[in-house]
Amino acid sequence: MKVTVLGIDLAKRVFQLHGADRHGRALHRSKVNRADLLTTVRQLQPEVVVMEACSSAHHWARRFQELGMEVRLISPQYVAPFVKTNKNDRNDAEAIVEAACRPSMRFVAIKSVEQQDIQAAHRVRNLLVQQRTAIINQARGLLGERGVIISQSPEAFKRAMPDILAQCAGELTPFCQALLTELLEQISVLEDRIDHAETAIKSFMKASTLCKKIAAIDGIGPITATAVVAAVGDARQFRNGRHLTAWLGLVPKQYSSGGKSRLQGISKRGDAYLRTLLIHGARSVLRYVGNKMDVRSRWLRELIARRGYNRTAVALANKNARVIQVLLSSDTPYQAPA
Repeated sequence: MKVTVLGIDLAKRVFQLHGADRHGRALHRSKVNRADLLTTVRQLQPEVVVMEACSSAHHWARRFQELGMEVRLISPQYVAPFVKTNKNDRNDAEAIVEAACRPSMRFVAIKSVEQQDIQAAHRVRNLLVQQRTAIINQARGLLGERGVIISQSPEAFKRAMPDILAQCAGELTPFCQALLTELLEQISVLEDRIDHAETAIKSFMKASTLCKKIAAIDGIGPITATAVVAAVGDARQFRNGRHLTAWLGLVPKQYSSGGKSRLQGISKRGDAYLRTLLIHGARSVLRYVGNKMDVRSRWLRELIARRGYNRTAVALANKNARVIQVLLSSDTPYQAPA
């Protein structure tokens, strides 16, 4: 009988395969080395190949698509409930097939090489920013032990350091000054690399029509626009804007029972990096609401007065995400609020 659905438990070297027919009956089980995976799958000729959306999943998905096969990726959290008894590669592959056969299962969109390039630039930039923050905090800690207090922002740190290093009196010894000078040099190197990563991100921005389209929204800059396009791509996989905001964790967490609806804070599911960018972008819009008389500014001022600044920032991030879903899933251009 022909294998209809082939589940693959991904690994670095040894892959577990589980093939089933359209009724879910197991027809094939095997372990395959990395070098023989494509050949084995080509011989089985399954209609659908299913994998967990983990490391290297998008690479293998593109390779199987080149063979003319339909490929589906499932989030690991949706596969875990289908694992029977003990967890091992054999049971994991079987669970992937069972999860894929559920009619209500949600799948992950396959990313292109260009999308992964943009994500790589964002991850490198985020790593460099974290390293810069760690060095600044270390320097602030060393100075705090000597009675010198500096504000948290990198700009305030760079403004204060020349005057601090110029002081030779007190507890700030020449040895400590030399250590701080080395930390400043490391920060300078990291900032050069951050600028290089941001230049690459801006080049992706200029080459992408979708990025330019959603960057017209207030609060969405090059960093946020490219990160959203890299993660979401074609937003048609989301039925509406609310599904995208739920995927980003920008909707209330629900704990309801017995007909009583209980809503808590935002769920914070999904990509924390994207959610952070959207909320920070919303904060930048709230800073300049002022006395503007357009519809959105009046709504934001009323919401700040009624619910507070932070909830308003999340509400605006939610609204921007809904607009992004419409723009990425259609040819509709962005129209600013009147």
